[in-house]
Amino acid sequence: MDFFFIITSLLKIAILLGVILFMVSYAVYAERRVSAFIQDRVGPNRVGPAGLFQPIADMFKLLLKEDFTPQATNTFYYWLAPCLAVMPAIITIAVVPFGSTLFGVPMVIADVNVGIFFVFAISSLGVYGIVIGGWASNSKYPFLGGIRSSAQMLSYELSLGLAVIPVFLMVGTLRLTSVVQYQIDHGWFIAPFVGDWMNPWKWLLTIPMIISFLVFMIAIFAETNRLPFDLPEAEQELAGGYNVEYSSMKFGMFFMGEYANMVMSSALVATLFLGGWTLPWFGLDHVATSPIGGLLHIGIFLAKLGAVLVFMIWVRWMLPRFRYDQLMDLGWRRFIPLALANILITAVWLWMKS
Repeated sequence: MDFFFIITSLLKIAILLGVILFMVSYAVYAERRVSAFIQDRVGPNRVGPAGLFQPIADMFKLLLKEDFTPQATNTFYYWLAPCLAVMPAIITIAVVPFGSTLFGVPMVIADVNVGIFFVFAISSLGVYGIVIGGWASNSKYPFLGGIRSSAQMLSYELSLGLAVIPVFLMVGTLRLTSVVQYQIDHGWFIAPFVGDWMNPWKWLLTIPMIISFLVFMIAIFAETNRLPFDLPEAEQELAGGYNVEYSSMKFGMFFMGEYANMVMSSALVATLFLGGWTLPWFGLDHVATSPIGGLLHIGIFLAKLGAVLVFMIWVRWMLPRFRYDQLMDLGWRRFIPLALANILITAVWLWMKS
């Protein structure tokens, strides 16, 4: 039994890692295509049909470029920073359920009972990669980018953590698989009234759940340094920020870290608010005993993840960048009080319902 568990776990790790790296590569392609569409350009269209091999060409370009280390850098930390930037996002995906079961094997690598704590604890390490990279480069623009990033990510981690508390107050456990099961039984958190239209309690619950979703979604943009919160790498002010002095694959790892964080964040949104791998309107929640049902659930989860990912890409090319004082004001004076009030609203709802 232990041998079977080890083999299946290694297989899930290998396959999931391959899928994440594939999604990271083609999220870059999707970004370039979406931006080209919005700006009425063609986008990548030379390498392969419709430019589909462009991410592969980009990978080889990064691998073959000269790996240059500036003389004034702190070499050890300069090399360590890109690794710290990319690893947390890949590690945290281990606790996210990406399906129900397949051939009797749960489609989650580690179903721990503190799943969301694990996600926040590991993902918070990502800021060290950016800060260390900015400091170790021994250059003013990367240093300013690193300082901005540390302040921004620490500020919005509070909003991010507070935003999910109402969800776990409802579920009663921190296990992410239990969050999905709760949504199978009671409806998605983004729309709890679906399937129980005449229940006034479900309509009242919609208010705190929508607030949680909006605060969580906006805080994710700040945590992943995406527009309109990309102050740490603002090209017009900092010439690119913390990764200015990096080249070759070390720059590529910073790039991978950003998109891996986007994939992980999209997976969390799908799990916490969009029902995970469920699609209740088509009655697919209870066909997981067959391999076809298990594969359908994985496909549903990946489709939701992809939809959130495309939304994050779309927002980048539609909104202007905030000023830094506006960014901090939104995090400390708007989102944290709103998230705290939302926890109180959810607690009152649970008290009245009981």
